[in-house]
Amino acid sequence: MKTGFYQFAPVFGNKEENLKKVLSAVKDVDLDLLVLPEFFATGYQFVSKDEVAELSEQIPEGYTTKLLSELSRQKGFYIIAGLPEKYEDSFFNSAVLTGPDGFIGVYHKTHLFFEEKLFFSPGDTGFKVWDTETGRIGIMICFDWFFPESMRALALMGADIVAHPANLVLPYCPQAMPVRCLENRVYAITANRTGEENRKKGQSLKFIGQSLIASPEGKVLVRAPEDEEVLLIADIEPELARNKSITSLNNIFDDRRPEMYSNITFKKS
Repeated sequence: MKTGFYQFAPVFGNKEENLKKVLSAVKDVDLDLLVLPEFFATGYQFVSKDEVAELSEQIPEGYTTKLLSELSRQKGFYIIAGLPEKYEDSFFNSAVLTGPDGFIGVYHKTHLFFEEKLFFSPGDTGFKVWDTETGRIGIMICFDWFFPESMRALALMGADIVAHPANLVLPYCPQAMPVRCLENRVYAITANRTGEENRKKGQSLKFIGQSLIASPEGKVLVRAPEDEEVLLIADIEPELARNKSITSLNNIFDDRRPEMYSNITFKKS
């Protein structure tokens, strides 16, 4: 199975240009699964609710989701991509999954980062896993990675591959994701972006790049540089993620003892 990510620097507010770059990048590529960054078509640093309202789209009726669905049909591969969603009276930081038959599903980001909390509602979909022809695909978005429960929930739900659209500005994720994969025995594809946004006075956001694909053994199969726009591909075997044994007597799921750590579900008062 050929999986890949496209790491690039979206231009804020210019959907046409950003979508054109994606279409150009994948024009001659042979893939089974492509992951694009968080807010790949709009840029990230919103400064007002009016901007969010202007750039958000309904899913699956919106232009961006329709374009991705058509691209999946034409190319015959699955796509996971992040975009701002308008849903009834709320806005969500969302990711869509499209495939050879078109739109498949949507996930709303569970853990909002920094000023996302000013403009978006906390995710209400819960974590999801879709059983596709190429494997069982789960989705989390950017800051979700910081919470071990995110990857564990997806792994327990049967994910072989965790697609991870991101706009990372903190330095930790590229080193942490291989550990997340190892402790859950899953593949992960982190599609981050590059570039810098300075749309708010005194607050510059520099994105760290370093998109990567990591294996159930905690190995980095491919990693992008910090500042290059690049599409990278790695061959993976989803079946490897279904073997949760690490010795003849240890299975990471069978050996769990939830009764001993049920208190992690309590919020600190």
